[in-house]
Amino acid sequence: MRRLGRGAAILAVTLTVTLLAAGWLTARPGDPGLYPPAPGEAAVTVRLVAGAWHSGLLLPRDALAAAAAEAGDGALLEVTERFRASPALEIGWGDAGFYRAVPTFQALDWRLALKALFTPGGRSAVLHVVGVAVEPGDVVPGAGIVPLRLSQAGFRRLAAALGRAFTRRDGHPVEAGPGLYGPSLFYEAEGRFSLLAVCNHWNAGLLNAAGLPVTPLLDTLPQGLVLDLAWRAGAHAP
Repeated sequence: MRRLGRGAAILAVTLTVTLLAAGWLTARPGDPGLYPPAPGEAAVTVRLVAGAWHSGLLLPRDALAAAAAEAGDGALLEVTERFRASPALEIGWGDAGFYRAVPTFQALDWRLALKALFTPGGRSAVLHVVGVAVEPGDVVPGAGIVPLRLSQAGFRRLAAALGRAFTRRDGHPVEAGPGLYGPSLFYEAEGRFSLLAVCNHWNAGLLNAAGLPVTPLLDTLPQGLVLDLAWRAGAHAP
């Protein structure tokens, strides 16, 4: 029994050290020239919306449209025009099959989840865009909302990365059916969904493009991403 206890302790320490090392080795630095905004500099506030298993970004539509127009990104501009009646857009990325079939945590199907996470080579992805005209906390009841003040240059970098995520056909974004709630649509997306590339990693990638430091291993789960932003970027939910 004593040997078994010692072996379990060694295994636990080894796993802990391995995870810490993996987290450190995969951590991405931020860009202090982009984030945080300089004192007195105009900023754009975006919000991370973190639910039980999924997260998305809530972006001001007018600022996103302006960034798309400035960059000449016709596809992204077309998306913002599609939702021009809404002051904000909630945008998420995920597995094409699972995202459509599991709108809430209560509807979670573990068979679909495991298939999405462990299919060799990953699975096709979609973007979910929702026009939001309510308070951020009402977008996903019970979700955690983390406001993030980005520099204007950082927001333009985020918008550029977001634009590249839309699959294009003849220069236009490709609609993939009605969304899950409110005025919303699915769009075909670039990238392959897998255990190493989930929605929370995708959000972290956009925020990293905006200059925030992120830790992909920690960001696998929504609450891990929230903790990462608090730890490395100084961002906290109100």
